[in-house]
Amino acid sequence: MGLLLNIAVDGLAYGMILFMIAVGLSVTMGLMRVVNLAHGGFALIGGTLAHWIGQDLGLGFWPALILAIAGTVMIALPLERVVYRRIYAFGELQQVLATIGLTFLIIATVNRWQGSALLPIPMPDMLKASVDLGFRTLPAHRIAVIVLGFVVVLGLWLLLDRTRFGIRLRAAVDNRAIASAHGIITDRIYLATFSLGAGLAALGGIVGAELLPIEAYYPLRYMVLFLMVVAVGGMGSIMGSFLAAIGLGILETAARYIVPDLSTIAFFGLVIVLLAFRPQGLMGRLKA
Repeated sequence: MGLLLNIAVDGLAYGMILFMIAVGLSVTMGLMRVVNLAHGGFALIGGTLAHWIGQDLGLGFWPALILAIAGTVMIALPLERVVYRRIYAFGELQQVLATIGLTFLIIATVNRWQGSALLPIPMPDMLKASVDLGFRTLPAHRIAVIVLGFVVVLGLWLLLDRTRFGIRLRAAVDNRAIASAHGIITDRIYLATFSLGAGLAALGGIVGAELLPIEAYYPLRYMVLFLMVVAVGGMGSIMGSFLAAIGLGILETAARYIVPDLSTIAFFGLVIVLLAFRPQGLMGRLKA
């Protein structure tokens, strides 16, 4: 029982981090129809800015969190205007080439600025404290990550399914010309959605730095993991990404606990089997 509880708690915290980073990728790929392989780069930007503001400038964790997310969004805005807006109508191969090139540009910039070493983000004392769960003690940081993950999934569901913005976004994606004819300013919708995805990536990169450490090659190291969350959950499905992230987090944690020497093989093998039987993902739809 103790082993199962440990796997559940650690897997849930790990899954929440995957969700917060990958859900923005699900939004851009599933709703905006752009293959954004530079998504992990925005998590790297957020984590790097948080390290610089919190540790190098000494402003502490909370100002670093807010300013780093805001800084990432400010960087994302001109990138959407200058780069992404020109590739929305391109084929998938051109989108992959453009965004992977942007990924390497972000990596080179961070490497030049901060070097290739790990970039720790200082945590406040309240998040360093231990919480006694009865069967084990857990850092308060992981409890906060779990709670924050539930807040994010609820907020996104309300935003995309229960607001006028969500309706306009779906209309703009389904038929941009008709949406524009009805007075929807699609350029602003795309800009806001892309910025939201970048901000979520930055948030996940910062709060998840304990389990997925920030360093210059972060986007390449975890790119496959983020793509797996989107593929298993189903592109464009917030709830699908949530279930996939939690499931993959628990699955990988269980593999590391039970078969540590074969954990990577077991993890990827099970994902391959799942996608073989459900290629559209848990909550995705097959194309007609």
